[in-house]
Amino acid sequence: MNILLDTGPWVALLCKNERHHAWACEQFAQHPGPFITCEAVVAETCFLLARAGFDAGVAMAFIERGAVQIGLRLEDQATAVRKLYQRYQNVPSSLADACLIRLSEMVQPSAVLTLDSDFRIYRRNGRQVIPVICP
Repeated sequence: MNILLDTGPWVALLCKNERHHAWACEQFAQHPGPFITCEAVVAETCFLLARAGFDAGVAMAFIERGAVQIGLRLEDQATAVRKLYQRYQNVPSSLADACLIRLSEMVQPSAVLTLDSDFRIYRRNGRQVIPVICP
């Protein structure tokens, strides 16, 4: 099973005072990786870490050592991501969410490691439930 990494668990792993820190630690220990994500998740993670007073470069180290890999080139998937935005405009979805939905269509088998309950609403390939790993 490929694990698609969302922002919440990544931030929780790196912030010991985050509510889901212990859960995130368990998930990263259980799943050897590499985790697959998108640049939008990397940007969100770095922003939230910096805003909380943590070194955002720690997240980049995960990419440098191959523990997290970028699995979607937005330039190549812009049309599909735009259509997902249109489909979920009532939720609303973020760029990171739309990219992860698209990744779940591209990478099989996969599950999204997330704290975001919206992934229980989102569907891949039209009507298929996206497997999620969440607390």
